[in-house]
Formats: sequence, structure tokens, C-alpha cells
Amino acid sequence: MNEPIELLHGIHGIADLKALSRQQLPQLAREMRQYLIKTLAPIGGHLGAGLGVVELSIALHYLYNSPKDKIVWDVGHQAYPHKILTGRLQGIPTIRQYGGLCGFTNRAESEHDAFGAGHASTSISAAYGIAIGRDLKHEDYHVTAVIGDGALSGGMAFEALNHAGARNNRLLVILNDNEMSIAPNVGAMSAYLARVITGKTYVGVKDATKRVLEKLPGALEAAKRVEEHLKGMITPGTLFEEMGFRYIGPIDGHDFDHLLPTLENCKALDGPILLHVLTKKGFGFSPAEDDPETWHGLGPYNIEDGEPIKSDGAPPSYTQVFGNTLADLADSDERIIAITAAMPAGTGVAIFEKRHPERCFDVGIAEQHAVTFAAGLATEGFRPVVAIYSTFMQRAYDQIIHDVCIQNLPVLFCLDRAGVVGADGATHTGMFDIAYLRCLPNLTIMAPKDESELRDMLAMAFTLDGPSAIRYPRGSGKGMELNDATPLEVGKAELLVDGGDGLLITVGTRASDAVHAAAQLQSESDIRFAVLNLRFIKPLDIEAIHSHLKPGKPLVVVEEGTSQGGIGEAIAAIALTSGWQGKFAHMGMPDSFPEHGSQDEILRDLKLDSSAIAKRLREVSDL
Repeated sequence: MNEPIELLHGIHGIADLKALSRQQLPQLAREMRQYLIKTLAPIGGHLGAGLGVVELSIALHYLYNSPKDKIVWDVGHQAYPHKILTGRLQGIPTIRQYGGLCGFTNRAESEHDAFGAGHASTSISAAYGIAIGRDLKHEDYHVTAVIGDGALSGGMAFEALNHAGARNNRLLVILNDNEMSIAPNVGAMSAYLARVITGKTYVGVKDATKRVLEKLPGALEAAKRVEEHLKGMITPGTLFEEMGFRYIGPIDGHDFDHLLPTLENCKALDGPILLHVLTKKGFGFSPAEDDPETWHGLGPYNIEDGEPIKSDGAPPSYTQVFGNTLADLADSDERIIAITAAMPAGTGVAIFEKRHPERCFDVGIAEQHAVTFAAGLATEGFRPVVAIYSTFMQRAYDQIIHDVCIQNLPVLFCLDRAGVVGADGATHTGMFDIAYLRCLPNLTIMAPKDESELRDMLAMAFTLDGPSAIRYPRGSGKGMELNDATPLEVGKAELLVDGGDGLLITVGTRASDAVHAAAQLQSESDIRFAVLNLRFIKPLDIEAIHSHLKPGKPLVVVEEGTSQGGIGEAIAAIALTSGWQGKFAHMGMPDSFPEHGSQDEILRDLKLDSSAIAKRLREVSDL
């Protein structure tokens, strides 16, 4: 950890890396790990995944010629070493911070980021598209997709493999296997086999034999069966071979003596190739190696022991409240089942799993399957809860419509990280769920103003006969006292502040800022806005809206979601059809993607914080 950094600070781009000797690369890898561990300690980030691909990143950029050669990183959260090697070393201390480097690959950030990503399982499709584009333009460069074994569990990855393997376009897919879930132990024999299988002698003999056997009826098919049987005995790649890929590996992804010659041989091969590389997530930092799930992405930590640095006295997060409440409700209701898509800790389902393991299912990166799996359970009388981040639920939209809503099945969708998510930026911002869900028949949609209301909404959801959704934000709650969960009355809004000089309607956690802004306006001008907490996005409490909407008085709607198709449009229509006339203001997220930074910084930029709400109230009040 305290090794002097001599090589790393001389890497200002790919040319500097290529100027190093092969013997210097292990030292560069050690220095890069040391730099990442120390630099991310005060700011947090996706450390574990990056530590696992240090040697692979160095080897790829040492042998290939980015940006001409394209490297597509799946998810992109493991691309910190890639960013360092491509001239962004000085920006690493700013990563995921306001105005700093993006935490994922981003085409706008660097020409070396061949494809932007924040969601899993997209790399092979994108890389194959790039490879086809290259061949259609009669250009010559290499295209590589790097995908983890977790992302490979996503169905889209297999769709891409199926497509790419059916043709002979040159494409390298690197399976970064950091769980050893497929491969046998790494050793000299497997590394030797990989070099043999990629070597010119093996390939030449295989191709020559094929030409001979093609002339003998039935001989080629028989030889193929024998080859696949033998390879199936010594390699785990039969599946990939059957899909049309030449399978190579497994090799040790932390050993340059394995990586470099194998990658060099891969460069000389035509057609689709799958290289199986074994790595260890968090490699080189024992806390991250011992607990890879926690160290997937985290906040500030102590270098010495790896312990997270937590804010003293912070209230429980919405995620924790969800997990605890769901487990409590399941104590007395055996119908409740929790489902998540590879995010048990991130969604709070891990809390439920400790108490009800037999009723908890992690389906992997398979959001579509998660929703339809839940629908199947619902037909058998269970009450499944699908806990997925708002931005990832987008991936299962057809299943929500076709398999749940059309059949009016009692599936509960719990959308964590709804609204502004902060440091992870545009790919993880839950800004569309209100718009894409409120148009669906049979679906009840809720948004709590605080963690206590979240508990009540969870209790209410299990009284419904049809599907429902609850959206709630990332981060700590408001510090509310958590009493027993009490079901809310369906479709009833809550008046937070009474007033006759205008109506301020809010939904979700913007409620506290709305109340603060109304109080600020009253203290300045004695103008009193009524503040209405919708609670229910669908069905809307039209009676409450009408009762507090005064003729000629302003109407302001605040929501932490996209304005396009948001709740503000529905409320404006309700007001206009009732004959109301007055000044109207809709405060939501604009028709653009947000930057990354803290949640407070992004809310300020989007003009959705209390000061921006107060300013808008003054404007519509002609102050």
C-alpha cells in the first residue's frame, strides 16, 4: 500500500503506456491499485470492480490501439483503470462529483469511451453493432466487449451472443468472470490450453483438417462431435462454441504472462471469439476481496480497515425502512414474497431475506423475468413484491403491461432511487417512472413524503386486489418516528398547510421543501398557499384538488420526475376542465438528462429545491 508511485504519474495517455516494457506492467498495476484505494477513500465510488480489472485494462490498452480499436465496457462501473490509462488520471479525484468525471463510460467525456453505459448486459450488442458498422464501411480495426459474469446473466447478452455467433464478423468478447462460477481452478494447464487453442499451429491444423474432412461424406460432422466432446471435458465453453464463438480459456486475469500472449493470439484470429478471464473483484484490497457486494459501490471509507465512514445520527434510509417494514408485514402474512434483480442489498431485500429466506428470490440481472415471475406467483395467491431501482424497472416495461396490468394481478412494484439519484448521474436517475406508469390501467401509484408514510403505503398495498407501485428516493429518511404501519385510504391526498391565496401541490419527498417554501413566502408577504401532498399519483384525489383550487388564485405543481408526461400535466388538465383560470406553474425535471453530483447539487440545478420553489411562488404571486 505504501509502495512509491513511480510509473503511474507518467501515464498521460496510451502512448505513455506503450512506452513501458512488459516487465514494468506488474509494477504499474500495483501502483494503480494503490492510487485507486487511496484516492477513492474520501469520496467513495465503484472500487471493487475497478480493482478486479487492473491487469486486464492495462493489457488491452498495451496491445490494442484505442480509440481506433474500440473497447466496450459493460455497465462501465469497472472503467476507472481504463479512464486512468486514457489520459484522465488527474480527474479521478473528482469522479462522480459535481463537475467531475462520470462514474461510468461516457462518449461525451472521451473518444476512448466507445460506448456509454450504466446498465448491465449491453456491451455485446453494442460491440457487435460497431463491428458490423466497421465491416460495412470496409474499415479495419478491432472491437472488444468486456462483460462480467453477472451481466452475462442478463438475457440481452445471450440475444447478442446468438446473433453475433451466427455470422463471421471479427469480434472479441471478454468474459470477466470474478466469481469462478463457471470455470475450474486456474493453473498452468488451463493457461497452456488457452495459448495452444489461440496459437497459429492449432488454428492452422484445425482449418487444414476441416478442408480435408469436407471432402469425405459425414466425416466433418463426426469430427466436430468428437472435438466438442473432448473440449467439453477440459473447458467450460461448449455453450459458447455451440452459439458460434471460438471459446478460449479460462486464463488468469491477474497474470500478464497469461493475458498478453493470449490477447495477442486473439488479435490474429477471425470471426467471433469469447475469451474467458478469471479475476477477483476487489483484488489487492482485502476488505473488498472479502465482501465484494458491499464494495461494489460505496461512500467514503477508512483505508486502514476498510470500514465505511458514516454520518453520525443519520436517520435510516428509505431502503432500510422498506426492507424492515416488508419483513415485519411478512411475519403475519405468509403470502408476501420478495423479488429482486441482482440487488438484494441495494434494494433492502437482503433485510427481508435474513428473516424469510424461503420467500426471497434474487433472479439475477433479469428484470423482465422478475416481473413475469412475480405475475406467475400472483396467480397462485401470493403477494409478490418486486423491488428494483426506478431506472432499471424501465427494462421490464412490457412485462408490467402485458403480464401484470392487463391481468390485473396483485404485484407490488417498489421503485427505489426514484427521482434525483446523485453521483451515478443520468443512467441511474429515476426520472421517468411517473410518466411511464401513470398511463397504465389498473395500476395504483404512490409516493411517500417521508419514511413513515412509506410504511403505511406498504401496508395499504397488500389490501389491494390489483397491481400497485411505490416510488421513493435514495438516501436517508426525514427522521420520522416509525409507528406501526397503518394502511392509508386509497386515493386520498393530505393537506399539509391550509391557505386561500393559492394552491401548491406536491408529490413524494418534495413535500418538505414545498412546506418550507410556503412558510418562507408567508413570513415575507403574509401570502398563504395551501400545500397538498398527493400521496397517490394514481388515482388522483380530484375532490381535494377542486376543493383547494381557488378561482383566480395561482396553482403550482412540484414533482421530482420528468415534466414531460408528469403529474403536473394531469393536474393542469383537471384544473382547466373545471373552469379554473389563474396562473399555473409546473416544476419538474426538464426535457434533458441531469449531470452527476450530490442530490442537493442536482436538485439546486434543476430548480427543485426549497429556494427555487419559494422563488416560483413569489413569481406567480406577482411579488
